Amino acid sequence: MSGHSKWATIKHKKAATDAKRGRIFTKLIREISIATRTAGADPQTNPRLRTAISAAKNENMPNDNIERAIQRGAGTAEGETYDEVNFEGYGPGGVGIIIQVVTTNRNRVVSEIRHMMSRHGGNLAENGAVGWMFSRKGQISVAKEQAGEDQLMAIVLDAGAEDLRDDGSAWEILTPPEAFEAVREALTKAGITPASAEVAWVPQNYIKLTGSAAQQMVRLVELLEEHDDIQNVYANFDIDEKELALMDAE
Repeated sequence: MSGHSKWATIKHKKAATDAKRGRIFTKLIREISIATRTAGADPQTNPRLRTAISAAKNENMPNDNIERAIQRGAGTAEGETYDEVNFEGYGPGGVGIIIQVVTTNRNRVVSEIRHMMSRHGGNLAENGAVGWMFSRKGQISVAKEQAGEDQLMAIVLDAGAEDLRDDGSAWEILTPPEAFEAVREALTKAGITPASAEVAWVPQNYIKLTGSAAQQMVRLVELLEEHDDIQNVYANFDIDEKELALMDAE
């Protein structure tokens, strides 16, 4: 999930259950298949596929699963045909939301998303209604114990990053999409392991949420992320890290 990365940082600290691991594998397999179908089965010439394979290996996905997903996307193995679509909407407090979906049944999933959002203070909107609030960027989060600011800035700026932000317990690195892999590889070579790394829809500005609106927003995002057909949820909310930690402890 990509609201402010404070939420992403706390989420990555949660213990993964077997059920969550199964969902992660499902989503990664779909991303590998879509990436292959979109730009070919060679990771060397397909950056999206290369990123998806890297994410799968970080989750310890067996190589056989990765190969089958590539073959399915290339049309050389039997399997379901996925449709990739983005939905836009609003959450509590007027927060803008982009929902990235990979599904075999678009009508079913849009009905289910509409139901989840209406129950938690949100609603779907027309395409373009909130997309202008976001920019496509590489987004990398690094825990502060991994590196100091000066060290990290020297590494990422030399590799093509455009910004380094202090985000509480983590550093947030933003890159142009075309520089994402170079920056991530520079971090790896320096012995720095990101908490998360993706090419994402990054908000241009954030809406501060507190109290019940913050709780409602987090619950909505968690429900959306638990849906098997939803790959990613991007939203322009900011919640204080201490308030998120209290929610996590409840």
